Amino acid sequence: MEINKIVCVVGMGYIGLPTAALLANRGYRVHGVDVNEHAVNTINEGKIHIVEPELDTFVHSAVNSGMLSAHLEPKEADIFLVAVPTPFRYDQKNEITDSPIPNLDYVKSATKAIAPFVKPGNLVLLESTSPVGTTEMMAQELKTFGIDLNDIFVAHSPERVLPGQIMRELIQNDRVVGGINEDSTKAAAEFYRTFVEGEVLETNAKTAEMAKLTENAFRDVNIAFANELSMLADDMDIDVYELINLANHHPRVNILQPGCGVGGHCISVDPWFIVNSANGKAKIVEQARRTNDYKSEWVVEKVKNEAKDFEKEQGRKPIIACMGLAFKPDIDDLRESPALFITQQLANMHEVIAVEPNITNFEGLRLVSEEQADSADILVYLVAHTQFKQHKKCSKALDFTGLFKKEQ
Repeated sequence: MEINKIVCVVGMGYIGLPTAALLANRGYRVHGVDVNEHAVNTINEGKIHIVEPELDTFVHSAVNSGMLSAHLEPKEADIFLVAVPTPFRYDQKNEITDSPIPNLDYVKSATKAIAPFVKPGNLVLLESTSPVGTTEMMAQELKTFGIDLNDIFVAHSPERVLPGQIMRELIQNDRVVGGINEDSTKAAAEFYRTFVEGEVLETNAKTAEMAKLTENAFRDVNIAFANELSMLADDMDIDVYELINLANHHPRVNILQPGCGVGGHCISVDPWFIVNSANGKAKIVEQARRTNDYKSEWVVEKVKNEAKDFEKEQGRKPIIACMGLAFKPDIDDLRESPALFITQQLANMHEVIAVEPNITNFEGLRLVSEEQADSADILVYLVAHTQFKQHKKCSKALDFTGLFKKEQ
């Protein structure tokens, strides 16, 4: 595929912006679109509004070269790439599983926005992690605007990147590509092979959608085992980290490390897409999701009990410092963060200060430095940020990250 093409990227967030910057640096002329005017202005200044290693260099280079610009509206292009959120309606429940209902409004809005600009020969790609059938739904939405699906190519290719390593993994990771028909699959695969060094694996749209959900459900189930094990070990007065280390000496056992829950827009969300459409048959997937959600509530109870003991001994309520708000170490991403949930729950009952080195403020919480947190009565470690590892564990610290586990 020749690189002299225009790509319209809708959604300039954690996936859309890195993808847009990479494409622009590979020779595509990229028209980025976002509803957030601050994000648009920031990008056009050659700067970034999210934290991701190396992204600032890619964006600065792409904008300065004139290959990347950001806008509030789409325009005509050769390729349309949709990377918008696919959250849940937590106020609505599936009647069978009592699980949240997927919210595809952003995908529908993006489809409606690009429809007037789609012309014969265009490739329309959905990268948003979505329930099975969403790509076909997007195609049918385009059809309602008078677009002949025989004249365009529509496909799904879910991102498979790790925050903190996005720029490298966008290039090196294998990519699953699935179209609504064989021609769409081929067209999409040809596009991704222009910048992906990993293998581009061809399938159909439904299988591509399910592949991403399967990958994250697999991880969620394995994390749930570790989190459940940590709660059982606590009841039995066993060091869960020593336990896992010993068990992992078995040649066919590899237990993950427990935490305070599971966050991020992928692992904590995607399994619900499977549960919601499985009519009660995704029992292991559903239970894992509920176990990981419950782990956060369990942590809240553990801290509350520690606070009660402190109040009995000292005659006053403690000041609690929550260490970390992001959903994983060394990033600024708070989406579905169990650490943020725990901190907010505790702040409803106690005087809470929070330390999150990757953000400057958060409405409703008092953010302080690590040094200021040392004066708190109870330190609660929720995220294993690299700089936290330099702290020495004291008697007033509760560690739910494994930061202070014994060296084995």
